[in-house]
Amino acid sequence: MGAQSVSHYFIPQPSYWPITGSIALMALAFGFVTLLHGSANVAWSLIGLGFAILIYMLFGWFGAVARESEAGNYNDQVDRSFRWSMAWFIFSEVMFFGAFFSALFYARQISVPWLGDIDNKLLWPNFNPSWPTNGPLPFESHAIEKVNAWGIPALNTLILLSSGWTVTMAHWALKKNNRGALNLWLFLTVALGVLFLGLQAYEYVHAYAEGLTLKQGVFGATFYMLTGFHGFHVTIGTIMLTVILFRCLAGHFKPEHHFGFEAVSWYWHFVDVVWLLLFVLVYWL
Repeated sequence: MGAQSVSHYFIPQPSYWPITGSIALMALAFGFVTLLHGSANVAWSLIGLGFAILIYMLFGWFGAVARESEAGNYNDQVDRSFRWSMAWFIFSEVMFFGAFFSALFYARQISVPWLGDIDNKLLWPNFNPSWPTNGPLPFESHAIEKVNAWGIPALNTLILLSSGWTVTMAHWALKKNNRGALNLWLFLTVALGVLFLGLQAYEYVHAYAEGLTLKQGVFGATFYMLTGFHGFHVTIGTIMLTVILFRCLAGHFKPEHHFGFEAVSWYWHFVDVVWLLLFVLVYWL
């Protein structure tokens, strides 16, 4: 049965995968909370259990959706609903990062200059209203500096832009039903994503060694929240690309029916755009 010949809207059978994922997230949450309160052995056991259940759920749920797609159960109406769902999901991610960029803007353009305009010598006698700042910590405690934009951040920008190009080339290869080129370009995209994460981890290690930590005032908090959440999204995107790569190697997707591939490429392009904003607003300016 072809995907276009299905005349009804496909409704999947009741599934236990959502509740399985909820159990995994609950175990992870309890594990992290327990870790904060000092019971390390119990905490790491819960965290390990949560990750194990989560991985089991992802493999099972992804597999179920892939089998439904390959069976031709998704017609044009289902495809449109998937596209709208992915579009709204990416919009929610835009708003998520918008909140953090707004916090950076408020701290940098409004809060810090305002503190420099008022008489706060009794509260912060050595305050200098410039960015970056480690306030509200004692300003003489540590001289804080931005990460050099033209080192690893610039290299990572080139890597992510290149990965956006390779995933686009993979998409064009899929449209032309060139399976060899599709697999090659998609593999290169995954490799570039892994390379980006490795370089960011290296940058974090050196930043922490030089005193730039999450607790280092408003600059440290905004820096790690923005770059850290972006790194988390790159990790998720790389996992998604890896799943799609294995599906392509298995012969999945057709030139006229491949929204699973398109959804992941949409997400990856979104990750690229967020990084460009991060590079300009966090590292460069």
